[in-house]
Amino acid sequence: MRVTSVAAGLAVVLAACGGGEKKADDQQTTATPEQPAPSAETGAPAAGTGASHDVQMVLEGSTYKFSPDQLTIKSGDVITFHNVSGGPHNVSFWTDSIPAGAADALKNGMPDQMAPLEGPLLTEPNGTYKVTFTKAPAGEYKFYCLPHLALGMHGKITVQ
Repeated sequence: MRVTSVAAGLAVVLAACGGGEKKADDQQTTATPEQPAPSAETGAPAAGTGASHDVQMVLEGSTYKFSPDQLTIKSGDVITFHNVSGGPHNVSFWTDSIPAGAADALKNGMPDQMAPLEGPLLTEPNGTYKVTFTKAPAGEYKFYCLPHLALGMHGKITVQ
């Protein structure tokens, strides 16, 4: 399953890097802090009831990483992932490393998924993607950046 996801993600990355000019209609849009991402079901901003957290996706030297790569939050909190440098980046969750029932909560809190529990590629500098943990069960949620998984870009969110 992971091999298929990694292979599919690499194919998407290679296709996205295919050169040529893009028309405005063809470019992927990403949410910015001023314009929240729409929810997958309603077209309205994904709503969280708790605190907001920021995770930067960066290339530092030759290391790709999430900063912070470990975060403790509460159910209802919102995490904004920022493409700071070294993109494209995304956030993906391993289905076998999240609590029971968490997939449904994440499905509703992750708009515009490329595949189940895989956020879209952020190709634009400073692009953002919000994940809402509304009704997320307590436990550990291990996540990674699909294009940079082999380079060690991964982390863990603990929901209390």
